[in-house]
This record gives sequence, C-alpha cells and structure tokens, in this order.
Amino acid sequence: MSVEMSFKKLMGIAGVAAGLSMFAVTGANAAPDPNFHIYIAYGQSNMEGNATNFDKNIDGKEHPRFKMFATTSCSNLGRPTVGEMYPAVPPMFKCNQGLSVADWFGRHMADSLPDVTIGIIPVAVGGTSIRLFDPDDYKSYLSTAESWLQSSAKAYGNDGNAMARIIEVAKKAQEKGVIKGIIFHQGETDGGMGQGVWEGKVKKTYEYMLKQLGLNAEETPFVAGEMVDGGSCAGFSSRVRGLSNYIANFGVASSKGYGSKGDGLHFTVEGYRGMGLRYAQEMLKLVNVTPVDPEPQEPFSGKAIEIPGKVEVENFDKPGKGRNEDGTSNDSYSDQDSENHGDSDYRKDTGVDLYKAGDGVALGYTQTGEWLEYTVEVKTDGEYNVEVSVAAGNSTSAFKLYIDEKAITDEVSVPQTADNSWDTYETITVKEGVKLTAGKHVLKLEITANYVNIDWIQFSEPKKEDPPSAIAKVRFDMTEAESNFSVYNMQGVKLATFTAKGMSDAMNLVKTDAKLRKQAKGVFFVRKEGAKLMSKKVVVFE
Repeated sequence: MSVEMSFKKLMGIAGVAAGLSMFAVTGANAAPDPNFHIYIAYGQSNMEGNATNFDKNIDGKEHPRFKMFATTSCSNLGRPTVGEMYPAVPPMFKCNQGLSVADWFGRHMADSLPDVTIGIIPVAVGGTSIRLFDPDDYKSYLSTAESWLQSSAKAYGNDGNAMARIIEVAKKAQEKGVIKGIIFHQGETDGGMGQGVWEGKVKKTYEYMLKQLGLNAEETPFVAGEMVDGGSCAGFSSRVRGLSNYIANFGVASSKGYGSKGDGLHFTVEGYRGMGLRYAQEMLKLVNVTPVDPEPQEPFSGKAIEIPGKVEVENFDKPGKGRNEDGTSNDSYSDQDSENHGDSDYRKDTGVDLYKAGDGVALGYTQTGEWLEYTVEVKTDGEYNVEVSVAAGNSTSAFKLYIDEKAITDEVSVPQTADNSWDTYETITVKEGVKLTAGKHVLKLEITANYVNIDWIQFSEPKKEDPPSAIAKVRFDMTEAESNFSVYNMQGVKLATFTAKGMSDAMNLVKTDAKLRKQAKGVFFVRKEGAKLMSKKVVVFE
C-alpha cells in the first residue's frame, strides 16, 4: 500500500471512529446507553485499595471496556474533573491509593459481557465506620472522628459527605449509562457496633441510594465482601453474610484463601485480584448471567509452532476466554479496534489488520501497543538466530519480541525501505544467539512504534563453521616475535590491524573473526607490517 493510500485509509478509520464513538453526544437529550453498565463501589480501606505494590503491566493495563467516573480531583493521575469519565486504572479511589477489589470486579464483568462497557463510581474512606455513609449521621460521626479521618473524608467534599458525592456523580453517570448494581466492602471498624445496628445502617445506605437515583431493589443487586480470611476481623464475616436477612437482592463474595498482607486487615495484590473475580461472579449470578470460566488460548493450527522454524505472523493463537484469578488474560492478541483494515479475509473475525502481501498474508496498519501471541515448541535447548521479514514506508516503525513475557530482543527499529514502499519486504536479523529452553512457550510480538508491516518471524540454529581445506593449512616458517599485522581483501582494502605473535597466531585470530570473513567473502591477505609483499600469507576458506 502506498503512503498516500495508508494516510487516506487511516483518516477514514479515524472519521468512522469519531462518528461512532460510544459516548458521543449528538443532542442535548441523548439517551443513556443501555449497554453501558455502571456500578457504585463504596466502603472502607479494602474497597479503597490498600495494595500500592500492584503490577502496572497487569493491574495497571487499561481495559478498553472498563471506565470510571472521577469522584475526586486527581491531576497527578490525569483525572482533574469530578464527574467526568476516565479509563479505569488503579488507583481509582482518591489519588494515591492502591489496587482495589473494584478494579478486577470491573475487568471480569467486562470480560463476561463482551457487548457491554462497565463503569465504576468509586467512593471509599479507609478506617471509616458505616456511619460516614449515613446521610443523617455523618456530621455527628465526623465531629468526634480522628483528624486524619476527617481529612481523608474531605477528599469527597469540604464537609466530608461521602454519600452526597456518590449521588452527585451517579446522577451524572446516569446521563451516559444505566446503574446496574452496588458493591460494598466495610465492617472492620464496626466490630463493636451492636448486632443489627450495623446491618440496619448498611440497609439504610443501600435504600437511600435507590431512592435518590430512581432505582428499584429488584433490578439493583447488592454484593458485599467478607473480611480478610484468618485476619483480625475474620469473625465479622458472619455479619457480612447475615446482610442477606436485610437486603433481598444480595450476594456475598467469599474471602476463603485470601489472607492478609501481614497486617491482619488488608488483602495482598493476589487477594484483591481474586476478590474482584468473586464479586463479579456473585453479581453475574444476580443479574442472571453465567460467569465466564477461564479458558486458555490455543495454537491456531491445533499444534504448537516448532522452533527452529518460521512463525507466519497471521497464525497467532486462538484467544481463550475470561481472566484467571491472578489477573492474567487469556487473550492471544490486542488490536486497537475491531475492524480488519487490510484486504484479506483471512481471520477477518478477529479484527487484526491482515492484508495480501509478502508470502501471502502479512500484518499491517499496526499501532503502538498492539500485540500478538503464538504457542511455540522449542525442540532443543540452545542458541537461535532471529530474523524477521518487514516492510516500512517510514523510519519510525518498531517492534519487540518476548518469550513467556520476558524480552528476548531490545526494541527493533525497522529500516525504511529504499523505495519508501509498504509492500517491499526485507529480511532483517534482529538478534543472534537468543538462548531458548526446550519445551512449549508463548512468543509475543509487540508493536512499539506505529505502522511496521510484518510477514514472518524465523528462528534458526547458527551455522557451524566448516574446518579449513587442505590449501588453507599451508604454513610458512615464521618468527614468533610479537608484531603488527594487517588484513586485506581481494581488492587490497585494509580491513583490520592487530598485534600477534607470528604469522600462525595472526592466522588463528583472523580465522575466528566472523565479521572479517563476511567482509572478505572468505579470502584474506595477511601482511606483517614492514614486509615488502602484501601476499605474505593467503588463506582460502571453502
């Protein structure tokens, strides 16, 4: 494809994307999108998110169908405006918290509802009592609360009225989508609150939200989570489960197997991921949707691609389903949009941009951040050379290769083709001597800079050097004194100068230098400095 054609195509895509934007408002009274499902998330520290050591490559990776409505102004996170919608990445609660159960709740909900976008309204205060969310009691509660808690509550307004912030943002969110449920994690602070009192206040906050937002209980499930398994407040989990006696449309996320990070109160990163999944599973049951059981990705042909061998870029794995409890995805590719902008019908249902080129079908229209994965089987332990067939009409394209999520190359800058063509493919060596272990692995191709076209990836064993022929073994008498020697090619061009102890030592140095052999195409003239004749020694490798 020509540069002009590519530009027009890209501009056309951009125009369509702008016109079909899910949240574009075409009129003052645009109706809320019924496929934008919004959930309120409230509580104390485990809902707020206490794990600041989350993995940005896993937990911090944006899900295209998971959004949040800012409830605090966080310019440091690129979320300056309360009530506006942003990508849902941690920390969602306030500006400097960590991973929350709500993070993975939203991701799993989106994975289980492929035609739906999920939104979260996050409001939580670490260490708070349920009293903070009671619209009739919060002022009295804050008036005697510790100064640090008063300050923390003010993140949601100068008066610390967290419930008012929930209602304010939820009403704005209802202009874009539909509130489908509420998730809750709180209770650690209220262990001393009388039986039935805490439960009654939780019910009151739930019913207050329903009334203020025009919701009905039959269509608005409430899911609460148990305390940390085996932690300081584990006994309170029975009271969490007992909320079923107060709220009819109710589910509980079990914490079994998810202990504390060491403080007896807060989940580990793995616990937040797992609890998020369990919240989603309970919510899906209540909305009559069968949760998606995780299924791993599979080789496209049913059999792993052998290494050494060629990986045709269009034969990426078949995607699996859902996410695992550790947060890892079973996707086998990531494309920036769902449309195949190439001209090939091959695997058109995936939306990966494939077109007719190279050896038949190649990857094109690539954008930064896209990736493809391949199940491969390495036959033997060893070192392998890696070559890739590429085309680039500009000088800024780049990619990177991984095995089992570990980089095996640096970022590879793709050279611009001599004729600036996107269809002139060249083979480049991207890495020599990559160490691989025998067995099955996942090869990942990541686009790190826009618009490289790729046809295939080749893994090969390094060629073994043949021993020199009988002619090459002809020897001359020489002195063993250390001297300077120079190496020339057949045209008399000097290739290198070095020090050696005699001609024999010089010859050994030359024979082991692969770069020199390649430059001179196997024929060398070696001359001792000061000698009158250039052809003091001739070596021919067959």
